Amino acid sequence: MMGIHDKGADTLGSATIELEDVDAAPAAEAGSRLSIDDLLPQATSPEPAARAAPAAAPSAGTRTARVLDVAGRSATIVLRGATAPFEAELAPEVDPEVIADAQANGDLVLVECCEGEAPLVVAALTTRKPREIRLQATTVSIEAEEEVLLRSGHGAVRIRQDGDIEVIGSRISAASRGLFRLVGRILRLN
Repeated sequence: MMGIHDKGADTLGSATIELEDVDAAPAAEAGSRLSIDDLLPQATSPEPAARAAPAAAPSAGTRTARVLDVAGRSATIVLRGATAPFEAELAPEVDPEVIADAQANGDLVLVECCEGEAPLVVAALTTRKPREIRLQATTVSIEAEEEVLLRSGHGAVRIRQDGDIEVIGSRISAASRGLFRLVGRILRLN
């Protein structure tokens, strides 16, 4: 039978183990059996639970996340690869309505995680081509240096930088609830 003796510990806290022959008679006389715990030295190594990082704190870096809820200037998010939700603050330059739209569309948000601080939502990401684009604002401006072209199927409106405006369609209708005025130096019909 073999016995184990601790020969000392190195700087990393692991023990050096030396095997030597041991008389098996005393163990048999006592009527007991040796277990693996009896053979291993009792080292003063740190507990495995003490070495593990807490699951509640996200690792430092920039990550993507899904938005579960937006309330004021904070959001409940789930970081990519995580299952537990976190509370995150919105960066001062981020409009809460943009993050609410990301939640409604199922889009991802970009989150900065720093040690000792709450995660910070810094942007909303578009991850797929939209089927519909809706612009809603007090004023919408579309400007181009050379030309603006709006096209759908066989119809188009083209506005050029020299002032030429061309409207093309298989049937064009114009209606006015008030005065309808056509002004020009020359009007040509057909």
